[in-house]
Amino acid sequence: MGFLDIFRRKSTPASPAQVGQSSAVVAAPGFAVIDVETTGLSPRRHRVLELAIVRTDPRGRVLDEWVSRFNPAGPVGATHIHGITAADVAGEPGFADLLPAITERLAGWAIAGHNVRFDLGFLRAEYDRAGWALPLLPAACTLEHSWDHLPRLDRRRLADCCAAAGVRHTGAHSALGDARATARLLAGFLDARTSPRPSADLLALPQKGSTVSWPSAPSGPVASAPPASRPVPRIKPPAQSLIDLLRRASLADALDDGAPDGSLPYLELLAEVLEDGVVTDDERAALTELARLYGLDDAGVAAAHRGFLLSLAHLAVDDGWVSRLEKAELTATAALLGVREKELTAVLDAAEAARLARLSAGLAPLPSDWSRGEPLRVGDKVAFTGCDAGQRELLEQRAERLGVRVLGSVSRRTALLVTDGGFSGGKAEKAELYGTRRVHPDEFAVLLDHLQPASPPVTRVSIRADVSPAAVRAWGQANGFRVSDRGRIPLEVADAYQRAHAGS
Repeated sequence: MGFLDIFRRKSTPASPAQVGQSSAVVAAPGFAVIDVETTGLSPRRHRVLELAIVRTDPRGRVLDEWVSRFNPAGPVGATHIHGITAADVAGEPGFADLLPAITERLAGWAIAGHNVRFDLGFLRAEYDRAGWALPLLPAACTLEHSWDHLPRLDRRRLADCCAAAGVRHTGAHSALGDARATARLLAGFLDARTSPRPSADLLALPQKGSTVSWPSAPSGPVASAPPASRPVPRIKPPAQSLIDLLRRASLADALDDGAPDGSLPYLELLAEVLEDGVVTDDERAALTELARLYGLDDAGVAAAHRGFLLSLAHLAVDDGWVSRLEKAELTATAALLGVREKELTAVLDAAEAARLARLSAGLAPLPSDWSRGEPLRVGDKVAFTGCDAGQRELLEQRAERLGVRVLGSVSRRTALLVTDGGFSGGKAEKAELYGTRRVHPDEFAVLLDHLQPASPPVTRVSIRADVSPAAVRAWGQANGFRVSDRGRIPLEVADAYQRAHAGS
């Protein structure tokens, strides 16, 4: 039986139970699937708002469910994410008030969760505040186990894994809804009829959980409550371009781009944080704390952030090129992640170079009788003015597909202005000013037919101070270059002049 077939058949929990109602005593230890909703990202400075516990037998069949909300004694955080308002928890108990009942439900069971280190980090922080010592717990993370059972996913959020496995996921971003979905996912991973079969380590966790010694009372002082965090505002989300990149990103690519092994659960959480558009003043501090929770030191965090950013840059460049808006959004992301803008520029340059290299591969050399001057190259920038609308659209689409950038204006770095001469406007005037080469649409089509690999970086050599610009213009015009009588001398003309007069 295939893995997905487990979820396609109808199944019934071993012992259905209502929320908050315990099941009958079980013969063998199983899993306690947990999920928390919190006031923020930092276990040290934020609080648990809601905790759900779904207990299963060793095969993942649901035995009972329990859920409770808690008064955090402060702001509730991002209501637009978890849906919990201050009024919802005003009359609820504090976490410490229910801690004995929570301990009773968890003791003797292996823990499970999706990105479970996050949930356990908050659970441990709440126990510490109450003076209780939470023991080290054997835990199964369905995010990490998804690599074995759902290897082709780009993203591994709970919703992604459930959709890929055909698991019903209702009530997303509620503790009970997420815990129920995680329990269903876990049941599939535990089924012995799946391929691959469940690992021996996963199957052994319930027995290990049954041997853990749990406290029955506080063993230390009650910690003071963390400083009340400021309410989280609904701020403007990132531009759609960055949101699209984050939603399409393959976090596995971050490993190829230098993120350390074991960092993907952290990066998955990081991507969700960036995607929801809520960035508070203490976001970077919270991310640093979470990195420690995932076992990443400073070097590991830096490598994870750079790999994550590089994978986004590659994705952005693969779309064609990085627009100004995308560059601004990536720069803001780099600042949040502690990546220097200079390093981001290097990342984008490397991604662009890789894209140009891919597009340049396999291009045929120019024919021996080529007589159309400087060829068009991958990465060149061109602009259009005038021209038949239908022909222009086809040429623009073909150029972009081949790796030639079509711009809306002419600058000193524009290689060609494509025009049939039927319209003279601002682009034509700038082309005259900068000495930009002009070609007819039919000639441009021929240039595309014989597109050449991207040019290597050119090292410019300054023209001697005793040479006048007029002399360079005159030399260029005499040697077949298109040079205007005013404005900046094109780079290729200046470089060609310098090479021609290198020995004089």
